[in-house]
Amino acid sequence: MTSPVLAAPRVVREPARDEDSGAWSAGFSVTITGDEPVFAGHYPDFPIFPGVCVMECVRRAAEAVMPPGAEGARLAAVESCRFLTAVHPGDELGIELSWSPRGEDWRCAARVETERGRAASIRLRYRREDPA
Repeated sequence: MTSPVLAAPRVVREPARDEDSGAWSAGFSVTITGDEPVFAGHYPDFPIFPGVCVMECVRRAAEAVMPPGAEGARLAAVESCRFLTAVHPGDELGIELSWSPRGEDWRCAARVETERGRAASIRLRYRREDPA
């Protein structure tokens, strides 16, 4: 799958399992530069990184570090998505992921922040093609 977003997520906190909850978590950083093609038309005099592109950054981060048991899972649904503040060229997105099993599916909850505070809350559901 080709991404419309040039910026690549970088791991800043390695995946780890919380022994109490069983959830897996990891941290990422994404630098949003003015080179993103979407800025040409969104909006020329006041560039805003679209929410769908923020969601794409989360998807790419999530698929970079799937927890054991979720390998090979594919995005099945966007359970929820809430955008709280605009993202602009020069912003650094901090993405905190938390993975938890949901029956045969996996939920990936993301908290996205910029230096101005929380930018988005996103929940994705992943499903394995042939559950183990």
